[in-house]
Amino acid sequence: MPKVGMKPLRKQQLIDATLESIGQHGLQSTTIITISKIAGLSSGIISHYFGGKQGLIEATIKHLLEQLKLALLERVSPKKLNAADRLNMIIEANFTSFQRSTPTIKTWLSFWAESMHDPKLKRLQNINSRRLYSNLLFSYRQLLEEDVAIVASQKTAAMIDGLWLRCALSSSPEEEFIKAEQLCKSFIDEQINQYGDVTCH
Repeated sequence: MPKVGMKPLRKQQLIDATLESIGQHGLQSTTIITISKIAGLSSGIISHYFGGKQGLIEATIKHLLEQLKLALLERVSPKKLNAADRLNMIIEANFTSFQRSTPTIKTWLSFWAESMHDPKLKRLQNINSRRLYSNLLFSYRQLLEEDVAIVASQKTAAMIDGLWLRCALSSSPEEEFIKAEQLCKSFIDEQINQYGDVTCH
């Protein structure tokens, strides 16, 4: 009989191993064998829990999305933050040490490439994009007029994604990620200072 609570532990172990395998071998060269070897588990357990490699890849991407969500929740709850502070917390959540780690970087890059061809992964990418935009817009609406808030949200989301990608491809990503986070925060300050209206709540 399997021990109670082992299933979630095993699943997380396989997800962590998938991140590590993609970091070492890339998505195309990551196989059930490379994953199970890193995890120290039998290859059959992957099919048992996830139905195969594709199911495990999807679960791994969902894990990355969940980490983004949790990173933001940790920063905004239960604290009482104003809208500007909340915007800065959104930036920080996208540039955590986890999101900057080599396995995570390589998994995101592989995911973005594959999402252009895989409908299920494309759906996850759309969820990710909508969530970022929605979170930004919620706070910007408290600081800017509606039409300005929409544009500011679009620009900030594009800046986060664009700078993150540029940092991921940099020869010195750690330094670039730190600079990118500050650039995004400065951009938010500029939007508020230039277009802010204290009557917008």
